[in-house]
Amino acid sequence: MQIEIKIPSVGESVKEAVLAQWYKQSGDRVHKDEAILVIETDKVTLEVVAESDGVLTITVPEGETVAIGTVVGFIDTEAVSAMPAKPEPQAETKAPPENSKSGFVPQPDLHNIYSPSVRRLIAEKKVDAGKITGTGPGGRITKGDVLTYSEKSPKEQKPAQPGDLPLKPLSVPEEITRKPMTPIRKRIAARLLESKQNTAMLTTFNEIDMSRAMAIRNQYKDIFQKKHGVSLGFMSFFVKACVEALKEIPEINAFIEGGDVVYHHYCHIGVAIGAERGLVVPVIRHADRLGFAGIEKAILDYVAKIKESRLELADLEGGTFTVSNGGVYGSLLSTPILNIPQSGILGMHKIEKRPVVADEEIVIRPMMYVALSYDHRIVDGREAVTFLKRIKECVENPERMMMEI
Repeated sequence: MQIEIKIPSVGESVKEAVLAQWYKQSGDRVHKDEAILVIETDKVTLEVVAESDGVLTITVPEGETVAIGTVVGFIDTEAVSAMPAKPEPQAETKAPPENSKSGFVPQPDLHNIYSPSVRRLIAEKKVDAGKITGTGPGGRITKGDVLTYSEKSPKEQKPAQPGDLPLKPLSVPEEITRKPMTPIRKRIAARLLESKQNTAMLTTFNEIDMSRAMAIRNQYKDIFQKKHGVSLGFMSFFVKACVEALKEIPEINAFIEGGDVVYHHYCHIGVAIGAERGLVVPVIRHADRLGFAGIEKAILDYVAKIKESRLELADLEGGTFTVSNGGVYGSLLSTPILNIPQSGILGMHKIEKRPVVADEEIVIRPMMYVALSYDHRIVDGREAVTFLKRIKECVENPERMMMEI
């Protein structure tokens, strides 16, 4: 019996996907619920699993753009019994050659671990696959990982010694690599350009003394972790603060739709998360009904889904406001771009000790710059400044917000 492998539907608005990578090759055994390929649309990356045990036949190679519902391969469920089982690798120790200081290190079976394209690239670049750190789903090595490692490898060679004669530089042609934009990157580019062109975007700034939030986090983090099973991070402080501020300034939680302003009486907060294939913004629904633990659990679940390529289109839809934390990458200050059709986005940045004036004295405090970008068509400057001041008040005095500890 042959079972068709089809490109699954990920949402009504998505009509096609890129077959980004096969984890197996034709003739390989696969097992039920084992991930066998990755597809990528303009919004999400998703793993497709085998529906049954069997032998795989691939009919569409990786890199192809195909319509939703396209058959890209088959699983022959009856061929399993006909195929001899692969022998289990035996633990083998070889005696090192005489005068050798190192023992035998068995090499991994590239046929079973990596996709055909990755195996070809490893052979072409002549690199040691065991030294490459995988960044793909489940820690798998991607073609980008191999290229990055091969570019770094020459730097690991023996450094020049004093007295070595300089080598005559070789005349090497300058090389470039041209790669097509992925669907997600195209979507990001189009959305950002649309936001810049179709909104009257303006940004206002403030700074927050993180002393009290850091003290409370350090004081209660062990209790919080023990009670709720998640770590207490700063993102939950800011999401809670945004909820309070959105209640006071409803225009920032509203959209312009044609000639109308659509106000939302709920807070669906998008949290920008950097992924291997681009930035995604999953939505914490009804954040106004969640405590700190609920927010942290929602973020943790989304991070896991992104790493495992399980993020669904529904996870990205319906946000009314966005929070982006560039501070995790070391950003000191930036102007975030609106996630249309939303009217506001808060940008967090790195915490840095700076001299500030407190009680007529100059003291050192952990400070964070925050930025609010907003659509000036619906939000006035007074409202934007008031919103950001409310964020500052909540984070600097977190006792005012209910905490589940």
